[in-house]
Amino acid sequence: MFAVPSFVWATGSTFGAQSTVSPSLVTLAQDRVPWFVAVLWATGFLKLFGALVGISLTRLRGGRAGRLTVLCGGAAATLLLWHGGLFVVHGLLVEAGTVSVARDLAALTGWYLYLWGPWFIAGGLAFATATALYVRRHDDRRGVRLYGAAGAFGALLLSLLSTVTGIG
Repeated sequence: MFAVPSFVWATGSTFGAQSTVSPSLVTLAQDRVPWFVAVLWATGFLKLFGALVGISLTRLRGGRAGRLTVLCGGAAATLLLWHGGLFVVHGLLVEAGTVSVARDLAALTGWYLYLWGPWFIAGGLAFATATALYVRRHDDRRGVRLYGAAGAFGALLLSLLSTVTGIG
């Protein structure tokens, strides 16, 4: 379900985006800007991949498959928690009057603070819990725990770089 909006917006529809997503992003989708359409498609497929990782975390596997599952679970948890946390913190700062935003973005603050941020945080907590439970059931706890940490660290580094460069 989480991937559906990305695919819908990638096809040119902005259903549901007009009042809940930044106007600049809606414009990119409406204008069918090629790089942004590609990002929407990639995002949709990454969300589907995330669903497969989530399902994999419910089935114990050994060897390389188990380590890769934990690596992806740790990365997903970190990306979702970071992304949602940024939405919530920014929303709180705007609501408190500490940070100002353009008039067209002010109406969206509530959506990011009360819907999108918590939604991403809930997903991150779900991945973190599933990954921790998977590691707890695994024979090589120490080994797979390192893969989870590597996934989390890599995801955090990627998120920080994208934030600093203005991409994310």
